[in-house]
Amino acid sequence: MTNRTFTTASAAISTKESTGSSSESRPRSRWVEAAATLGSTFARDAERNDRAGRFVAAHYDGLRAEGLISFAVPRELGGGGATYSEVARTLATLARYCPSTALALSMHTHLVCASVFKWNRGMPEETLLRRIAAEDLVLVSTGAGDWIESNGTASRSDGGYRVTATKTFASGSMIGDVFVTTARYEDPDEGMQVLQFPVASSAEGVSVGDDWDTLGMRATGSQTVRFESVFVPEDKVALRRAPGAWHPAYDVVVGVAMPLIMSVYRGIAERALDLALDSAPDSADRYEQSRYGALVSDTVELGILVDAMIRTVEEYDFEPTLDITNRTLVAKSRAAELARAAVSKSMELVGGRSFFRNHELERLFRDVQAGAFHPLPRAKQVVFTGRHALGLDPHSA
Repeated sequence: MTNRTFTTASAAISTKESTGSSSESRPRSRWVEAAATLGSTFARDAERNDRAGRFVAAHYDGLRAEGLISFAVPRELGGGGATYSEVARTLATLARYCPSTALALSMHTHLVCASVFKWNRGMPEETLLRRIAAEDLVLVSTGAGDWIESNGTASRSDGGYRVTATKTFASGSMIGDVFVTTARYEDPDEGMQVLQFPVASSAEGVSVGDDWDTLGMRATGSQTVRFESVFVPEDKVALRRAPGAWHPAYDVVVGVAMPLIMSVYRGIAERALDLALDSAPDSADRYEQSRYGALVSDTVELGILVDAMIRTVEEYDFEPTLDITNRTLVAKSRAAELARAAVSKSMELVGGRSFFRNHELERLFRDVQAGAFHPLPRAKQVVFTGRHALGLDPHSA
């Protein structure tokens, strides 16, 4: 059997810069190199972590040592100064070795990148970014479980609010330092509002559950977080908005976060493709050739879509609009479908041995399913897109 790999070709496609130069005409980013070096170590216990449903906590030592907790923070604020496109390529590379580590890191990193975007616009993000760089703070978003609507309640307390809420799908919650979360507050003058604020994981009333027992991405530590009468000072409330209605802040969130998250699934699909090509027979008839061609086509199309999403961010220089958000969400839905299709086709080509738990493709197949559940799932995205096309608030009921 001839050893084959699509890695070189796919890397040349997936790492093109806006100038059109490919990875073959310039050195790989130091961050991509770091991810590959760490990944070769992480891959050794990826299967054990998956079987045990054990969070990849030990991997964070390596991420910190290589500067990957703060690599997206600008150099002038003490961070690594990675460009946005470098961040995306780094996550895709890491996903080839340990998808759970890559996804957990992406959930922290997209919050960092959103802060970088706001800092570039003169917003007061400097203190947070400097702390991330100096202390390797890990941020955790709780937004996937309650999204625009939000859950939980905030009630007035002297100097702030008392928050009680339950937040699911909080990736990295087992090691997070700061939760970025929301709760609903009935304002006596303005009616129901959603408050957005950070909460330290060490704050009184914060607890992290032990309920992340899932089909795939089993090592992301996405446990449920509970807030029981947690005090949030008034000056920590970063945003107030109407519940259930789209807010322009989410144009930033979607625009910055989705390309990074989907870069993880791109890395999974490219790894699955390499495994399929490694198992290809030395001689294949035209039927087999067409099957491999279909697999490669899906993977290339996935890379093109994710690249387009990355370019849209324009290294933090984009203007967040509903049009961009809509295109990003459409691309996200299609990218998730292509990633799942690529891994499924890889399994079919490798054959029955890929159905066994000890085969890497079996784990990749389970991990790639999670792509469908990131906001917005396809059915909700289609409604969002249709309402936007008709000039309606894209998220209102």
